[in-house]
Amino acid sequence: MTKNAVAERPAAGLAAVRSRLPGYGVYLAVGLLMLYNIVFTPYFLTLSNLRIQLIQVAPIVIVALGMALVIGTEGIDLSVGSVMALAAALIPLYLGYGVVAAIGVSLAAGVAVGLINGVLVARVGLQPIVATLAVFVGGRGLAVVVSDGQLKDIRNPDVLHLGSGDLLGIPVLVWIAAVLVALVAFVLRRTVFGRRLLAVGGNRRAAELAGLPVGRVLITVYVICAVLASIAGLLSVARIQSSDASAVGLLIELSAITAVVVGGTPLTGGRVRILGTVAGAVLMQLVIATMIKHDLGPSTAEMAQAVIILVAVWVARERKSR
Repeated sequence: MTKNAVAERPAAGLAAVRSRLPGYGVYLAVGLLMLYNIVFTPYFLTLSNLRIQLIQVAPIVIVALGMALVIGTEGIDLSVGSVMALAAALIPLYLGYGVVAAIGVSLAAGVAVGLINGVLVARVGLQPIVATLAVFVGGRGLAVVVSDGQLKDIRNPDVLHLGSGDLLGIPVLVWIAAVLVALVAFVLRRTVFGRRLLAVGGNRRAAELAGLPVGRVLITVYVICAVLASIAGLLSVARIQSSDASAVGLLIELSAITAVVVGGTPLTGGRVRILGTVAGAVLMQLVIATMIKHDLGPSTAEMAQAVIILVAVWVARERKSR
């Protein structure tokens, strides 16, 4: 074996590791952070702590699922936090008509916002960041107006069960998040709509020339994203047992985008990693929990998240350049 061949082997091995980072790096990061907490964080493995972490990450996972689909079309949705706030504001107003009616109105509001976003992007031709930024600002303002700017307590036992109830020892909202993950993964991988979504994100012009209903796909994706955000808003209200339109879903769009990017879904569209998105959400929650438990504060956690985003984007860019 020549000296050049020997020298090339480590370089080839490093290149192979780098090529796998976008797909598997998030799982490695979650594993290492879990190991760190098991060793250095007291009571990390207690059932009560694990339950808290799962409950806190569930709404982020749900919102990130919708965000992953939007990013898969080479779009972005900044309005998800406002949709959560609007859903939270509507729930107490319609609980007098029954739980089903209240939930139905909240989900209908999500459909309406998703339609607005989708039409602005697909039919009007606005850039996704511009279209959803407008709804981001106006949606939360509408939520505050609807709720009169007041924090409203939720006492309906059926609603509260969604946030505090258990099924087979696992929180109900975690079950809901898990079902939604499985459903979105199935739709993406096993349906015609899922294949069309990836085709539109991969090359929109080619999808149009192939006769795919690009506009309808885009509108549907934004509706799905908004409905998932509404569900997350409902679960958040059920968990905290109150509705505060000025606080529910605040800045969750950043957590969702981070989870998607860290999970390996490229911002250029054409590919969506659902399990990677879930792992990205778990990683972000672990980072925040670890920082707080070691008295580093939320600001330090936010800076750590920023570093993680930059690393994830850099790794994705390196992979694309090869």
